[in-house]
Formats: sequence, C-alpha cells, structure tokens
Amino acid sequence: MQRKTFLLGFTAAALLATGAAQAAVSADEAAQLKTTLTPLGAERAGNKDGTIPAWDGGLKAAAGARMGDLPVNPYPADKPTLKIDAKNLAQHTARLSEGTQALLKKYPDFYVNVYPTRRSAAAPAYVYDNTLKNATRCKTKDAGMSVEGCFGGVPFPIPKDGTEVMWNYLLRVEPESANYGFRNLVISADGVRALATRNDIWWQYPYFYKDGSAETWSGEYFLERFNATEPPYKAGESLVIRDSIDAKNPRQAWQYLVGQRRVRRAPTVGYDTPDFVASGANYFDEVQGFLGHLDRYTWKLVGKQELLIPYNSNVLVTSKVDEAFGKHFLNPEKMRWELHRVWVVEATLAPGKRHAVPKRRFYLDEDSWTLALMDGYDAEGKLWRTSQVPSFAMPSVPAVLQKPAAVFNLQAGTLSAVQMLNDEPFKVTPRKAESFFTGDAVAADAAR
Repeated sequence: MQRKTFLLGFTAAALLATGAAQAAVSADEAAQLKTTLTPLGAERAGNKDGTIPAWDGGLKAAAGARMGDLPVNPYPADKPTLKIDAKNLAQHTARLSEGTQALLKKYPDFYVNVYPTRRSAAAPAYVYDNTLKNATRCKTKDAGMSVEGCFGGVPFPIPKDGTEVMWNYLLRVEPESANYGFRNLVISADGVRALATRNDIWWQYPYFYKDGSAETWSGEYFLERFNATEPPYKAGESLVIRDSIDAKNPRQAWQYLVGQRRVRRAPTVGYDTPDFVASGANYFDEVQGFLGHLDRYTWKLVGKQELLIPYNSNVLVTSKVDEAFGKHFLNPEKMRWELHRVWVVEATLAPGKRHAVPKRRFYLDEDSWTLALMDGYDAEGKLWRTSQVPSFAMPSVPAVLQKPAAVFNLQAGTLSAVQMLNDEPFKVTPRKAESFFTGDAVAADAAR
C-alpha cells in the first residue's frame, strides 16, 4: 500500500542510505540538541495544527496508585477525544499504520481510542549529557552492524540512516537494572486465551551504568535472566541472554531444562526461531517488538510521519489479566493511542541472509526511540504480521519504557502477547554482579 510520509530535514542521499558507515555529526549540528531539538533528538516544537504539543521536559512525577514502581495512570483526567473503528476508518488512514488498519478491517469490535498527546519522554541528566557527547563521537562500523565511541545515551540523536535509528532503538533509555514478573499468553483464532508461561525476569543494562564510560564499556548492552514458574511442567526452566554490539558474536545464550538437569548453550535463541517461551507463537526477534541483531536485513530510513501509536499505556499494562484482553486483541478500552511523530524504517532481507519475514516496517517514537508498531510482510509482499508495543511512562527513571508486545498473525488469526506485566509489579532495582547473568550461575542455583 502506498502511504504518505512526511520527510523532515533529510537529503535524498540520507534517505537512500541503508547502513553504510557514518561519521559523527559536527559540533554545530549537535548544538541543536540544546535549541530546536530535545536532548534525545526529537523536535521540540509541536506540529502546525497543535495536535502534537511542544516538548516541555517530559514526565518527572506521577501521583496515585502504583504497581511496583509503575504508575497505574499518570494522566487520570484525560479522556478519549476520538474513536476510530471500521465505520470511520476511511477518514483516518493517513495517520494509521497498515497493520492497525488491517486489524480494524478484520475485527469489527476492534477500535482505537485516541487520547490527547502527552510527550512524557524524559531521561536522567547524565543520559542527556552522554547523548550530547555521542552526537559528535559515536559512529557505526562493520557496515552499520556495530557501533563505536558510544555510551550512556542515545547514540545517534541526529540520525542519517536506518541503521542509526535502529541502534537508537537497541540502545534506548533504560534504568541500570529492573526486575518483574511476566506472562506470555496465546489467543487462538477462535478467541481462546491460554497461558504459555509465567516467568520472573531480571534485566540489566551495562550501557547505562552511571559509573561507566565509552572507554571502559565492554560492548554488552543488555543482560537478561529469567526463570519459568508456570505451568508446572515448565517450572524451573531458565534462560540467560547477553546481547552485544559485536557484529561477529552479537548474542550469547544459555538454557536450563529441568528434565535434563543441565545448562546448555542456546545458539538458536534469536532471529526467526519460534519463541519456545511463548509456545512458538511468535519469533524470538519479535519480543518487545524487535529484540536482537540487525544483520539479517538492510535498513532504509523512509522518514518521519505523524502516526497514531499506543503510548503512555500504563492503564493497560497494570490492568488485571482478564481486563487487559478482548477476544482477539488487547482490550481497546484499556489501550491509549496518541498522535506522535515517528521515524519510519523499512527492513529488507539482506543478500545472502534468510528470515521467515523478508520485509518489515518499523515505527519508532521520536521522543523516546521506543518501537511502537511493526508490520511484517511475506515473500509475496502481503501483510502477514503486525505488532503493537504499548510503551509506558516511568517517571522514577525517568523514561518511557517498553516491555510487552502483542504479535498478531493476521493470516492465522492468532495473537501472541509477550512479556505482559499484568498483575505483576515492575521494579527498578540495584544492579547485580554480572556473573549472575551466566550459564554457570544458573547451573549453581539449580543444583541448590
């Protein structure tokens, strides 16, 4: 489908770039981060008709109930200003992704509640300082598959190509460490919801260590370890993942299986391997919208677009499980959609590579660099999959974060809801020793 996009401030050459090595921007260009751009690289100004307001510093505090450290509703006075459903879809296609339009056409009871746009994205002062430094020192290398000179902030706040935007996503703002429980749930084509797994998870982000630096950083940007607690036959299984900017060895993974009573390397945990944590209902690199390395695709920066995306979705992610779902989708009454400027990046299968989804289109929020929506296309170019990634405001960091993702298989009529936080407290925690995130640590704990 031909879609109208709004290209803001790019040369033709930049728009055609697909991942070649890029130099850092000049000091003069970087100075925009203190004037016309936010400290993370978004446009400070609102849009012409006022439906996107100017950025005023983001959300730094929120009153009311919490689930762990997560506010249940940072904007309790807000009400929907527009409801989009199949009946009025034709009036709003310019501001809806192809995947969202497909859901509106497929499910008559699905709708989009549009709320006032709240530019809640913020970051700690040290992240702003590091982002300014990164603008003039951070570069891509290995044909865009790795980076150098980056640390502790958005690597490319003034991006010039698709790989730079995707590195901004992979190295988006996160707390040093977080702990929470999550559920993976699968909804069949006939609307039956089933629990795949319930897990306790620990994440750690060495890239954002407050006492780190570009010179001392190892290149590992996130460490993950989780243990399954449900259903009973999976209880005790563990998975450890360590992701790195190393283009030759971007991921190390270990799995503990209770039946085998041993830890083994798990080199297939990634890309388009079916996600066994979700009963194989999605691919591993569809977790959190996109999780993994960039090397299976070439990445084209299409430009910017004003788009309705799930945003400030605290109400949804803190709801009870039964309240968070409709029959075939996330509960529209709990979902919050807002109009934001997004970066649009198209991923096309790279020469000599393979992936079950040969083409994807990503929509990334300009304020937070979180991924909001993803559309996946089959070998014939037909829309096959679409993902909604409901980000949520976390003023205690401060940041806009993303964890849950709803992965729709439009052809099969199924939904895989991954890392849902419902009924689970989300906590920002002191960081652990990095040895906790190893196969040896999992084996030692299993032996006790």
